[in-house]
Amino acid sequence: MSLPHAILTALLEKPSSGLELTRRFDRSIGYFWSATHQQIYRELGKLEQAGQIRALAPEQPARGQKKEYEVLPAGREALSAWVARPEDPKQIRDPLLLRMRAAAVVGAPGLDAELRRHLALHRLRLAEYLEIEERDFPPGRDAAQDRLRHLVLRGGIDLENFWVGWLTRALAEDAGAAAADLG
Repeated sequence: MSLPHAILTALLEKPSSGLELTRRFDRSIGYFWSATHQQIYRELGKLEQAGQIRALAPEQPARGQKKEYEVLPAGREALSAWVARPEDPKQIRDPLLLRMRAAAVVGAPGLDAELRRHLALHRLRLAEYLEIEERDFPPGRDAAQDRLRHLVLRGGIDLENFWVGWLTRALAEDAGAAAADLG
């Protein structure tokens, strides 16, 4: 149920149209909370109907003009209440881990290649996050909002470091086990 909260957060950062929101999800929020364009537009309608956001009046009326949304006090209150609410960590649901468990039962042809592919993808994401960190969080940028945003990014960096390390270890152990089976 966090998509409305992700949208409220994004709109509080900057009033936006639905299209601008989907682009921002693709570039930033989507790294840790993904949503399709349809889901975003559907949620915008629900938030507007609930009185939490409103479409801003266009500066000049034009046919087919994008609606730009802003958060209303009720939306800010809902987001604040959600931020303050306790929530337990979510369990990991990763298909790769399930496939590895299944491979232990039925065999693992191709698993090595899949582990290598995932390792490459996590290395790419890590490099992307590090690039964002260097660009967006230079030394001395330490306002409260920046610190919290940087902590979110650091969480992503730490998670990618975990996956790179874990996959590297899994590949080394799998190679060691395969060599032992041959010996």
